[in-house]
Amino acid sequence: MQTDRKKRIKSIDMLRGVVMVIMALDHVRDYFHADAYFFDPSDIAQTNVPLFWTRFVTHFCAPVFVFLAGTSAFFVGQRQDKKSLSIWLLKRGLWLVVAELTIIKLAWMFKLDYSTILLQVIWVLGISMIFLAGFIHLPKKFMIALSLVVIFGHNLLDSIAPTDAVASGFWTFLHVFNIVNMGSIQVFVGYPIIPWIFVMPLGYYFGELYKPSYDPKLRIKRLFQIGLGLTLLFFVIRTINVYGDPYTWAEQDSLGMTIASYFNITKYPPSLLYLLITLGPSILFLAFMENVQNRWTEKLVVIGRVPMFFYIIHIYVIHALAVVAALSTGFDFSDMVIDLWVTLQPQLQGYGFDLWVVYLIWAVLTIALYPVCSWYNAYKTANRQKWWLSYL
Repeated sequence: MQTDRKKRIKSIDMLRGVVMVIMALDHVRDYFHADAYFFDPSDIAQTNVPLFWTRFVTHFCAPVFVFLAGTSAFFVGQRQDKKSLSIWLLKRGLWLVVAELTIIKLAWMFKLDYSTILLQVIWVLGISMIFLAGFIHLPKKFMIALSLVVIFGHNLLDSIAPTDAVASGFWTFLHVFNIVNMGSIQVFVGYPIIPWIFVMPLGYYFGELYKPSYDPKLRIKRLFQIGLGLTLLFFVIRTINVYGDPYTWAEQDSLGMTIASYFNITKYPPSLLYLLITLGPSILFLAFMENVQNRWTEKLVVIGRVPMFFYIIHIYVIHALAVVAALSTGFDFSDMVIDLWVTLQPQLQGYGFDLWVVYLIWAVLTIALYPVCSWYNAYKTANRQKWWLSYL
């Protein structure tokens, strides 16, 4: 049974490894693609098919991070009582929020003043863990039902726009992608907490499919049913074109761009359609890849076992390489010291490279980071008694 359990866990690590690798593609694009400084790759009026899909594929990252963080919490909970699990979640949630505001902020911006604060995916992972510390004490059926109601219904809240400054700021933290001015500090809320904090509980109870006592064949069947159901539901709701995302799709000048419009769903905050088309195929991946093992999947498993480590170092490396690229093409180091987000730096318009260069840098970066991740994974495995390693 132990061997079977390890095999099951590998498929989860594999999925996490896949999304870590494609996440790096998005961040390389941010720092190296010339068009990134002029328009959003999801802007149907300006983008092109290759660029759109380069951006779209990275949509899978955040939902998988949050969902599988809940699953990991379930695994931890199998070894301790709920009180201990709540404490574990609170500590790690707080650590992630602190990490977002310090070492990760420094990686993105190459400066550590607090005139600007970025609240991104690591922040929302931390906040979701803090909420999950309380959610696990609620009845299971109630928590699942509440999470589904919020995820399926939160787009009804899209039109809410308080005019009062305090109320508007509070609502931004809850459900709006925006900047909140707090005196002399700008808080960039990239990941408002709704519906993210309700995605993690679903991932938590999803972990029940991976109990050692659960029949592997039945689990694969359930994974296939859930994943296919969510994916088909996306196509049904998107085709109706009335609800599920703030923006409807429309026919474009070419078939390729019409398809892009159809799949152009909203990430900030994640719409219902966004979550369906990312989590559905991800769960299908778990169904299909559970018994697949080869040298390539093993490498993805290694990366998936050290996600926080990979996340931190890959941002520093990408930003450092971007500094070198900027200096070598006539820009200054100060141009890569970021005020809010790299693609919003007006002085960088004219910097950057073609999309194929982005893919080349991404491939080299991934290959170069793998040995480092492998070393850290081995070190972490050999030093489980060192408590601080669990935070990376």
